[in-house]
Amino acid sequence: MMTDCPREPAIRVLMMPRDTNAHGTIFGGVILSRIDQAGAVAAARHGCRKVVTVAMDKVEFHEPVQVGDLVSLYADVVRVGRTSMTIRVEVEAEGRDGHGPVSVTSADVTFVNVDDEGKPTPIPNLDPTRS
Repeated sequence: MMTDCPREPAIRVLMMPRDTNAHGTIFGGVILSRIDQAGAVAAARHGCRKVVTVAMDKVEFHEPVQVGDLVSLYADVVRVGRTSMTIRVEVEAEGRDGHGPVSVTSADVTFVNVDDEGKPTPIPNLDPTRS
């Protein structure tokens, strides 16, 4: 069933001056860290108690992110294996001047579900109604 509800981000962050590089834009590494966090949030929402990141595919930055931009990271499960899942994270930025949102980048991040000893453990059954 289709709905007209707006898509909810896994996380949303206001970019601050501490996150800038020498060019005055946000460090790519800050965005990569947020991608990792958004993917982990999605994994937790889908039943994983503890995950570790094992891979992040090629990331290309299409637009710079500025101080004051509101960055939204949307995360969707695209593959589930026995102990791992891949989550696509899409990053958008809205300028403080009201422009946007613009697509900044996206990545497919692979996580492994682990137990308290850090050993891979099966992913719980996914409930398709859980977001």
